Amino acid sequence: MNRKTLVLPALAGVMTTVLTACGTQPGARADGDTLVVGTTDSFEVSASTPAPFDPAAVYDTATWNVFRSTFQTLLRLPRSGTLPEPEAAEKCGFTDTRNTHYRCTLREGLTFSNGRDLTAAEVVHSIRRVLTISDSHGPAALLSNIKAIETTPGNAVLFSLKKPDATFPHKLATPAAAIVDPEEYPADALREGTEITGSGPYVVDEVKDGRIRLSANPRYQGGLKPRTKSVELRGYPDADQLEQALTRGEIDLVTRTLAPDQIERLRERDDIDLQETTSQSIRYLVFNTDAPSARTKAVRQAVAQLVDRQALVRDVYLRTAEPLHSIVPGGLPGHRAAFHTRYGEPDAKAARRLLDEAGVDTPVKLTLSHTSDYYGPATRDEFKALAAQLNRSGLFRVSVTSAPWKEFRKAAVDGEYQVFGMGWSPDFPDADNFVDPFFGEDNFLDSPYRNAEITDRLIPRTRAAAERDQAEPQFVRIQEIVADEVPVLPLWQGKSHVAARSGVTGVEWALNSSSVLQLWELGRG
Repeated sequence: MNRKTLVLPALAGVMTTVLTACGTQPGARADGDTLVVGTTDSFEVSASTPAPFDPAAVYDTATWNVFRSTFQTLLRLPRSGTLPEPEAAEKCGFTDTRNTHYRCTLREGLTFSNGRDLTAAEVVHSIRRVLTISDSHGPAALLSNIKAIETTPGNAVLFSLKKPDATFPHKLATPAAAIVDPEEYPADALREGTEITGSGPYVVDEVKDGRIRLSANPRYQGGLKPRTKSVELRGYPDADQLEQALTRGEIDLVTRTLAPDQIERLRERDDIDLQETTSQSIRYLVFNTDAPSARTKAVRQAVAQLVDRQALVRDVYLRTAEPLHSIVPGGLPGHRAAFHTRYGEPDAKAARRLLDEAGVDTPVKLTLSHTSDYYGPATRDEFKALAAQLNRSGLFRVSVTSAPWKEFRKAAVDGEYQVFGMGWSPDFPDADNFVDPFFGEDNFLDSPYRNAEITDRLIPRTRAAAERDQAEPQFVRIQEIVADEVPVLPLWQGKSHVAARSGVTGVEWALNSSSVLQLWELGRG
């Protein structure tokens, strides 16, 4: 499964490469009329992704940043905050108390960038085709709770859901629900090539040599006000080249992804504005509860009792992250530091008691596995530090293995690892997006762990709560269960960093509450 939210960097995909980081030539100065955003994200096309810019087929962070600027959705996340607000829609809302029927009335006079009208019929077409195509690399899973969708009088769309889901507005605010032109995007086939026909604030002018150039869409009608007429996304193969491009003035702004030592260097420069905010991206360990070494709950609890998150973020990540004591990150309603409540500070004596009471012989042999090329160079140091923390207790004999992402992800899904590291960036800012994907039916981890109370009772109850604060008791209970049974172990919560050269405006709004890139907020002073 090619989940956008698996990753911090983007995933890649017989066509020739459309946009690759290696195509970016050093030394090219940023055009004075074009605001250039540099990133280590890459946009690659291969036989496995013949439709790199079709919303029905793509589910990765890098491409979704392009989609959010070029397609409209009925709703969108605000500049700040967590509640979706109308975009292509004039108004939206549930029409029943069970949260199973949702209606949106569209703005009048909407058109695609090619001049064709955008009405409720185009919305129905767009949603249906995502579900009909159900591409294995696409986002159909986000919309799978839709039972029916139809147009209604007044240029409106009515969604009927299989089960109550108060998070459905959030899902309509993602590019999974991007509105496309039926003339360009067939109902049962993907649109190949690199052209995009949308109704968002920007249009794609060119995709070439490691760059995507966008310009303001003169036909756009929505709630956004683009502050620059021309924007370019420019990919780089690694963080070192990205930093060099910024300091040389080849690019104006960097959003993804800088290493901890680079952040510290840029913080000291007078010509760079570095903005830091708490991110909802998290890192965590996954236990294969079918593996002999991790099957016993006391072993997992002992690991939870020993891991020193504060040392990880201090020594490995130079405080560019924050310790995380729950699968639901801080800043979201419903968050509780359940692991800290359950285990307190790292304590080898308490860990030994857990193992002794369960009759577990020590030292426990355990292997920690991580990807070697996906989450940045600090990952290797992080796992060395984790192994050292566990081994120092004398209760574990830990070794570390690594593999390239493609091998690593397949091996993890196939159950070949005992304990492995993963990252998660949310589709939308709600605690549900940190619970259901991990512990719901058909969870993306393909984990053997199951808990009927979470799956059958607690998750459905959270989704029935239209007022999200009413779901907090259920989310708290879920976090308590996870802290006790430890199918996953949260490690840290990231911080978002945006580095911009002097004269760039809107830097503080470059990323929203879900760390989504908001190109339309950027400009020049």
